[in-house]
Amino acid sequence: MASEFIWPVRVYYEDTDAGGVVYYANYLRFMERARTEWLRALGFDNSSLAAGSRVVFAVRHVELDYLRPARFNQALEVSVASCETGRASLTLEQEVRGPDAKPCCRGRVRLACVDSQRFRPAPIPPDLMRKLLDVE
Repeated sequence: MASEFIWPVRVYYEDTDAGGVVYYANYLRFMERARTEWLRALGFDNSSLAAGSRVVFAVRHVELDYLRPARFNQALEVSVASCETGRASLTLEQEVRGPDAKPCCRGRVRLACVDSQRFRPAPIPPDLMRKLLDVE
């Protein structure tokens, strides 16, 4: 597995349910933000990929394990690590960790690279593929 990218996230009131814990669907939002910043750290951003290379990444499949609750106002870390790279797909492993570095949620996300106009599978752009393979 590739080296891990870490993105900090703070739990805001809007992220929690009536019990003061992170609402389960918001872990997906935290992971999405971390993936966006991971891509940016590699030198790419979603807007430029859509405009220049005419591709976007769409979530194809997600598996999540909820391990323990994160709570209001906690500083969390969200990790991203590439574990499989295909011609037109990418599988990432992600974790949301609490302030004690123990995982609250683990996920495996499969992304499809698709043509931004036709929404049909498209190859991952060569310059991005080189970066992905260089990091792995």
